[in-house]
Amino acid sequence: MGYKSQKKEAMISSEIGKEIIKKELPLIPKLPGVYKMLSDKDQILYVGKAKNLPNRLKSYVSEKNHIIRTERMLSQTRRIEITTTSNESEALLLEANLIKKHKPKFNILLRDDKSFPFIFIGNKDKWSQIKRHRGKKTKEGFYFGPFASAGSANWTIKMIQKIFHLRVCDDTVFKNRERPCILYQIKRCSGPCVGYIDESEYKRTVDDAIEFVSGKSRKIQKNLSDQMEKASESLDFEKAGILRDRIKSLNIIQSSQRINEANLVEADVIAAYKESGQTCIQVFFYRSKQNWGNQAFFPKHDPDENLGNILNSFVSQFYENKSVPSSIIISQEIKEKILIEQTLSQKESKQVNISVAKKGSKLKVINQAIKNAKDSLNRKLHETQNNRELFESVVAKFNLETNINLIEVYDNSHIQGTNSVGALISYGDEGFIKKRYRKFNIKMKKNEQDDYGMMKEVLTRRFKRAVQEKEGHLSFPDLIFVDGGKGQYSVARETLNELGLHDIPLIAIAKGKFRNSGNETFFHNGKEYKFSKNDPTLFFLQRIRDESHRFAISAHRARRKKGISKSLLDQIEGIGSIRKRALLNHFGSARAVESASLDEIKSVEGVEEKVAKKIYNFFHE
Repeated sequence: MGYKSQKKEAMISSEIGKEIIKKELPLIPKLPGVYKMLSDKDQILYVGKAKNLPNRLKSYVSEKNHIIRTERMLSQTRRIEITTTSNESEALLLEANLIKKHKPKFNILLRDDKSFPFIFIGNKDKWSQIKRHRGKKTKEGFYFGPFASAGSANWTIKMIQKIFHLRVCDDTVFKNRERPCILYQIKRCSGPCVGYIDESEYKRTVDDAIEFVSGKSRKIQKNLSDQMEKASESLDFEKAGILRDRIKSLNIIQSSQRINEANLVEADVIAAYKESGQTCIQVFFYRSKQNWGNQAFFPKHDPDENLGNILNSFVSQFYENKSVPSSIIISQEIKEKILIEQTLSQKESKQVNISVAKKGSKLKVINQAIKNAKDSLNRKLHETQNNRELFESVVAKFNLETNINLIEVYDNSHIQGTNSVGALISYGDEGFIKKRYRKFNIKMKKNEQDDYGMMKEVLTRRFKRAVQEKEGHLSFPDLIFVDGGKGQYSVARETLNELGLHDIPLIAIAKGKFRNSGNETFFHNGKEYKFSKNDPTLFFLQRIRDESHRFAISAHRARRKKGISKSLLDQIEGIGSIRKRALLNHFGSARAVESASLDEIKSVEGVEEKVAKKIYNFFHE
């Protein structure tokens, strides 16, 4: 069907949605708020906001030439829900929240959204710890960030350790040490746990570290130089040597730090690039005049969507649950710039400025961000094209009667029938889809040592939910792979057929006689298939099979570890995970602790006499 035919059909059926809106209009108050378009199954199709709800909804009825996406949305609309707000800014935040929560199919969606890491330095502790932090900032102290990745934050923490020797260990470890750890020996910690530095000096190094991360490295360098000179004059050459090494580390960091030429103190640079109906948005984080990394995003949208609208939706959704810098520099104008500025300023209780870079050093920075967005999108498009070609080769090899856009792979893991786990991974046009990964703890006792029974239980639990259309069910794949031979294929096929899923193709993959990679045999519809050893399609199938195997093993190990961690020691009040680990490492098992003498228990590192008596009495009273 051509575009004009689709447009005409959508326009005709969209009259249903328009009639529903007409009936609701007299009942809707003339207030700002959010509206939701719902389908006949109460699925949220679209979330929108308005300064005046009836005026906005009236436009769906009165305007003649909607884009085809809007016509399709109206054709599926069977009900409208509204939520009024006190002002338009509140409506903007609510809209962003609802879009993220429900992911309506007709909205522009920010995918792969997550919180970014910060560096936290406590200011209320006697011996402040430096650590990476994600989530809500509930603890008092100094938060620096965001960093684009955990790697960027870890690199900065490592540099701070080298210069300021702050502790990174948690409080439990810190309080129970009797000798310094290896970080003291390699000069990345000053050993506060064993009193190798006094409290006032440690506090001074904490203050220096805070100033350093705040961008005042030159001031810190001068302070360190002054301290080194004083130490030399006092003939304290050991201290002078330590200070000299710290200055050296600081110089190395200063030479490698990415100071930005636009002199951006606190800003996010956001650039969008669109090609072949897809968009990449790059966000660069600048804090304390340093580039703290960048992150690529690929929002989901209609292929014909305007780039300005995509960027507008991205900005409003991106900051819905994140801290906002004073300055946001974007690659092009957006229609709701003033509203978003006002909303973010109210949210952060400070002035937030959104600007389009048009000249000078800021334009250079934004052009660099656009180049990064273009490069990232081209890589993604290339990978997507490669995946489509691989999907086509799988269809051709196994004579499948359907196109492939989504593959699910299943594997099981257990040791002699214990802690049995089934695993599901998904692979689509854009690669592995982590949000569709699932693990299944085997519930039926009889299946724990039965690989066929495990496969039947896992497939039944996964697809029965989807067939019944229960809340939160996964959509159906185009192809299913199971790790195993003819037996696994037969059980899996029979299970799917019982659920009425005869039309989903199934392939089993079995390793060779000596379990050597490259000699796999594939089973499908009563036939066996082989690939030549250098076939790219074979490498692809091995890769997704290996990923399912990795995920199954990691799920099994996590379950086993959880089981092992539950012991008699958990029943003793005051025995936390650190002491329990120390006891198990020392004695080998909880039973060995039970038969140990009081003196033997006292000899374990981190177990004081009072605690040792409590443990001994628990087993012997």
